[in-house]
Amino acid sequence: MASPPKAPAADPIDARLVRRLADILTETGLSEIEVEHSGLKIRVAKTLTAAPMQMMHAAPAAAAAPAAAAAASSAAASVEAATPVRASGDVINSPMVGSVYLQPEPGAEPFVKVGDTVAAGQTLMIIEAMKTMNPIPAPKAGRIVEILVEDGQPVEFGEPLAVIG
Repeated sequence: MASPPKAPAADPIDARLVRRLADILTETGLSEIEVEHSGLKIRVAKTLTAAPMQMMHAAPAAAAAPAAAAAASSAAASVEAATPVRASGDVINSPMVGSVYLQPEPGAEPFVKVGDTVAAGQTLMIIEAMKTMNPIPAPKAGRIVEILVEDGQPVEFGEPLAVIG
């Protein structure tokens, strides 16, 4: 026997899940979170706006499923337009989510300062992730042109940390 045709599925997006993900963003200070389960992918992101002397987080914007992907890409474009122009050189991006520290311990001298000449592999800063201190090495020899983060600041994967020229 043939099975009866299935009725069209109700909206597969669980609004409670989207709200919970948005709450997690607020609680953790993350800028986006993405989950995938049984072929359904939900991405929730909040828009960052530039403020004088400091980046500030805007209210979370719930984005989900394919329709939200277009909205997220337009939000990303507006964030890129608001991003200040960086000094020329190679940008060193965060390889993980965590808290960045510019010195080996509180009160110590920073690993590097703007204008310092560094060797390839030299530790520039550390990122604490899950109680583990991860050194961030210089990808090449050069001069530190700009440091884009502050000590103790939470960072996201791929977030620019410094510029080396």
